[in-house]
Amino acid sequence: MAQERTGVATLKGNPITLVGPELKKGDKAPDFELNKSLTETVTLKDYAGKVKLISVVPSIDTGVCDAQTRRFNEAAAALGDNIAVLTVSVDLPFAQSRWCGAAGVDKVVMLSDYKTNSFGEAYGVLIKELRLDMRSIFVLDADNNVQYVEYLSEMTEHPNYDQAIEAAKQLV
Repeated sequence: MAQERTGVATLKGNPITLVGPELKKGDKAPDFELNKSLTETVTLKDYAGKVKLISVVPSIDTGVCDAQTRRFNEAAAALGDNIAVLTVSVDLPFAQSRWCGAAGVDKVVMLSDYKTNSFGEAYGVLIKELRLDMRSIFVLDADNNVQYVEYLSEMTEHPNYDQAIEAAKQLV
């Protein structure tokens, strides 16, 4: 049974339970299997040798998630090819693709945790009550060591975009 963490996060002030460990700087990043499309999956190995900026959002169709993904899409254009900017949510790949097309988002890689929630559990962001992934940011170096992590304590708040982007830039 996976670890459950209480008292660390809220949704509009109401407590929620996060499933999985709290990762810290210096930890080895857990592997994951996420859907790039309904039939295509990717793992951490697919981004070998690159710095990974992983932006986790509960649902792409909400205001803060929309803003967060657009902000990292803008940053991705300037970060270069050595940094993979990944956005993870439990939205179906169809919804992610539709949203990207409508929003003109083409630099971030949208990945879905809908099938198994394995990313959410491995990275400690799965919200037990909602089966969504909690808003958070992870920056992994080219060797998959966690170099920056931000778990938001309130789901409706924005992450520190500039700090995450700067952490990724420092690794290339």
